[in-house]
Amino acid sequence: MDASLSSLTLETKSMRSDIAGFQSRVTGLEHRMGTLEAHMTTVQDRDQDLLYLRSKITDLEDRSRRDNIRLFGFPENEEGSDVQAFLGSVLPKLTSLVFDPPLEFQRAHRVGPKCPDGASRPRPIIACLLRHAQTRQLLQAAQNHGPFRMERYDIHITADYSKDTNECRKAFLALQPRLPQLEMKYGLFDPARMWVTKKGVSKDFYAPEDLRLFLDAFQHQPIDSVTRTRPQNNPGDNSYTPPPGMERGGVERYDPDNCPRGRALERLTRSHDDRGQVFHAVAQHNQLSERNKSCSRLKPAPSPP
Repeated sequence: MDASLSSLTLETKSMRSDIAGFQSRVTGLEHRMGTLEAHMTTVQDRDQDLLYLRSKITDLEDRSRRDNIRLFGFPENEEGSDVQAFLGSVLPKLTSLVFDPPLEFQRAHRVGPKCPDGASRPRPIIACLLRHAQTRQLLQAAQNHGPFRMERYDIHITADYSKDTNECRKAFLALQPRLPQLEMKYGLFDPARMWVTKKGVSKDFYAPEDLRLFLDAFQHQPIDSVTRTRPQNNPGDNSYTPPPGMERGGVERYDPDNCPRGRALERLTRSHDDRGQVFHAVAQHNQLSERNKSCSRLKPAPSPP
């Protein structure tokens, strides 16, 4: 009997020792988990700040490039040693525009390393004009009448954007072929805003991912394979039922409360292209938020009763 009690006592002491060790390890793990959670919160806050700062840099870079134009198609060495004089004499003839005062450039040069002799694709020319009004005049002419023809070459004139903005515009253009199939009118505006309308209902998109999700939701509705139009709810009803996100009449503007910035952390693991799209959408949100704040400050005070 005494031997059994002694063995039970030893086993109980061993179990107490093991339990104390487990409690110590659990306490240590809880402390480490709390520290890691605090660090994760700090990292997430810093990641969000990084996204915000990058969006501001993208916005500032786009603003600094507003007086720039890019010209594609000029053969190598066609400009000679003075690119500014070459463009000043060629662009008025090429676009059939009259500039008063004449075109003046802050700088103009080829972009990229020199191409080997006989290269089929010449380097583009980037030019910074002295007057912003003339920049807009050239871009408007290129949009309405381009590309321009010079001898046997096609000359394209485009705006100059930052890398993130260019990636965002390319992503929008990749989705562009789907819009005519859904009988939608659309437009891509500066710097990277896609406007979509169908039967008087319009919507703006600042992130290509949002446009892709919208088109996917739109295509899930049944489409008549013969007429390529959406069937009516009632045979005699000619009303149109808009897709999700376009239920309200008129133009649906960008909602700052539903900003892509809140979803930015979820996209950190995506490719650089997707992150660039998010950054630009964040920049658009910041601009609109500041504009809304300034408008709210300008509202007249209510009249006394």
